[in-house]
Amino acid sequence: MRPLSTGCLVRNDWICGEYVRSRRSELQDALTQHITLTVLAVLIGLALAIPLAIAARRLRLSQVLLGAATIVYTVPSVALFSLLIPFTSISATTVLIGLVLYSLTVLVRNVLAGLDAVPDDVREAARGMGMGPMRLMLRVELPLAVPTIMAGVRIATVSTVALTTVGGIIGFGGLGNLIFGGLNSEFRSQVLTASVLCVALALVADVALLGVQRVITPWQRGAVR
Repeated sequence: MRPLSTGCLVRNDWICGEYVRSRRSELQDALTQHITLTVLAVLIGLALAIPLAIAARRLRLSQVLLGAATIVYTVPSVALFSLLIPFTSISATTVLIGLVLYSLTVLVRNVLAGLDAVPDDVREAARGMGMGPMRLMLRVELPLAVPTIMAGVRIATVSTVALTTVGGIIGFGGLGNLIFGGLNSEFRSQVLTASVLCVALALVADVALLGVQRVITPWQRGAVR
């Protein structure tokens, strides 16, 4: 830790503008890492969740897939990272894999729920128009499932923002690095500032995704919350 100057840093106040000014670069780096890990985890999780859910539904293995995803979610994050370290070493990849696995629980469940909510008469009408299984999925079922899928993306994103901080235990947790570092050194302003930024990031991400959801599902605008 750098030598502290006079003022709120010397008093070790919880709220300290001097800390924010003097550590701006450090805060920006931590925030960038946090955002990068969150975005990658949710995007990779979604890219895996959709084909997994479709395949499980066709093979009537939806409950098996949901059970497996739920089991992973019950594993404590510290334990999961520890299990991954022998294969990925202490790196951002370890945290990213863990975050992807956790996000799958929410995303798979919502993709399946969205597909199951498509009315049977809509499917029958599409088949009557000559649509095969692939066209039916891409042009009818998935578009109608988008609102439920996006709701899952919002939940997964907010939970990933929170879980990313745990990566600070191994030095790759974005704002979590500052939170754990501040707790270990009893640096109050660092703990509070990083925590507030984490909460703000979750709120901004949720509002942004809500906006995306409203744009891509105009027929649902009156119901989106």
